[in-house]
Amino acid sequence: MSAALAAIPILVLFFMLGVRRKPSWMSALAALVSALLIALFVYGMPVQLAVISTFYGAAFGLFPIAWIVFSSIMLYRLAVDTGKFAIIKDSIGGLTNDRRLQAMFIAFSFGAFIEGAAGFGAPVAVSGAMLAGLGFNPFYAAGICLLANTAPVAFGSIGIPVITLANVTGLPVLALSGMVGKLCAMVSVIIPGYLIVVMAGRKRALEVLPAIVACGVSFAGMQYYVSNYVGPELTDIASSLSCIAVMVLVLKLWKPKNIMRLEGDKPITVAASKHSGAEIFTAWLPYLLLVAFVLVWGEADIKAALNRWTDSLLPASLPQSPTVLNGLLVPGLHGVITRIPPVTPQPTPYAAVFEFNWLTASGTACFLATIATAILLRVKPSQFANVYVATFKQLALPMLTIATMLGLAYLMNYSGMTSTLGLALAASGWAFPFFSAVLGWLGVFLTGSDTSANALFGNLQVVTATALNLNPVLTASVNSAAGVMGKMISVQSIAVAVAATGMTSADEGKLFRFTIKHSVFLMVVMGIISMLFAYVFPGYVPALPPK
Repeated sequence: MSAALAAIPILVLFFMLGVRRKPSWMSALAALVSALLIALFVYGMPVQLAVISTFYGAAFGLFPIAWIVFSSIMLYRLAVDTGKFAIIKDSIGGLTNDRRLQAMFIAFSFGAFIEGAAGFGAPVAVSGAMLAGLGFNPFYAAGICLLANTAPVAFGSIGIPVITLANVTGLPVLALSGMVGKLCAMVSVIIPGYLIVVMAGRKRALEVLPAIVACGVSFAGMQYYVSNYVGPELTDIASSLSCIAVMVLVLKLWKPKNIMRLEGDKPITVAASKHSGAEIFTAWLPYLLLVAFVLVWGEADIKAALNRWTDSLLPASLPQSPTVLNGLLVPGLHGVITRIPPVTPQPTPYAAVFEFNWLTASGTACFLATIATAILLRVKPSQFANVYVATFKQLALPMLTIATMLGLAYLMNYSGMTSTLGLALAASGWAFPFFSAVLGWLGVFLTGSDTSANALFGNLQVVTATALNLNPVLTASVNSAAGVMGKMISVQSIAVAVAATGMTSADEGKLFRFTIKHSVFLMVVMGIISMLFAYVFPGYVPALPPK
């Protein structure tokens, strides 16, 4: 009965999103209200603790999550408004007139780049519009972009889903990044080939096998390396740039014997590039600066030095963590709640530390890259201010949604609702690693966001894994890695794809029917991979440091 009551906020969220088709911000608010009622009147949580835990989650939603989203979208808008993004599109669109190679390059390679730099619907919108502009059938363009967007979503928007997962679960971010990278790389390596088989059939896919192998291996290899040894922030950026470079080289040195066209598509030929090398380099400069700033800001010694400096600036009157630099103890919540067995091995005070590392945050590195871009491109201060305001207006509701979803997640965690659900799910026993993939997939399908699904179900995965003596790093990572398979069927993603390619809302159902079978199949594949890591190759899952 307690598990059924604890599930009410999630059911409300699903009902509002999936049945009533309400906006995500409205659905998240409704779920939060229901969670507050359950926490107060069923779990007996004191009002003060319920309110503080909700605001604690919302604060984390605004910083660092919304800060990263805002900075990355602003950089993207600056590139668009200065005309540099149009040059990027031209430099890509003029490489080949084979529809298979165009789809693979734009939907997969370039789409992954946009996912890493911006995310939140931008990859499907930008890639879909580019393919439609190149003469693709709008339905093909939308479907292909939705399929291709599975590979990079777990590390989208400068690694926000994994960063969120680490903060919600308390697990080490590099361990989660590495495990998510292992899981995603195993699927990413096959996605380009899968994409072309779906689009053209196995026989015609074999005609471009060299390009498929180069695309999949270059992306998955870099995805594995960066996620395991650098961190989540640059995984998509580095993987996509490597893939783009390899694909450009392949397309310059190799051509398929038979050029594929689509039935009824517009005639188009590859035009010679109308931009000089210097113009193309300048167009890519915003994102090259982004890579440079994130790498420098993430370097261990630099990050530690900056964190020590900003920590020294904090007023002595603020309650600060003795072990976490820039860590502020949340008044009235830190250590007040105790978690007990079987959720934890022994009674443990539930920490509540808000890490306000404002200078070393990835969003700050991205914002500094935006400022550097504006200076180097000689953007007027008035234009820069206009881009800032326009970005804020664009993201006002999405940022409200992020804050509300994190408030909901933290309230469910601190009230005990998440633990109740996790212990109930432990009844699935040895099969839970598979069902952890189903849970992540369902979360992204209904919320449209891997970040939101990680916030909602991340700790649930950890509690269940702990109860079953499984490695929580695996199940939490599976939540994110399997969740991306639900992105292609989420209401938001399909709506963006339809709008970007010029179809009507009546085509949404047709597009959903096209993607659902692929979504379920890839989710099952991830569930099987999860079972293998749990029981056959457990040594390849990062071990947690001893407490």
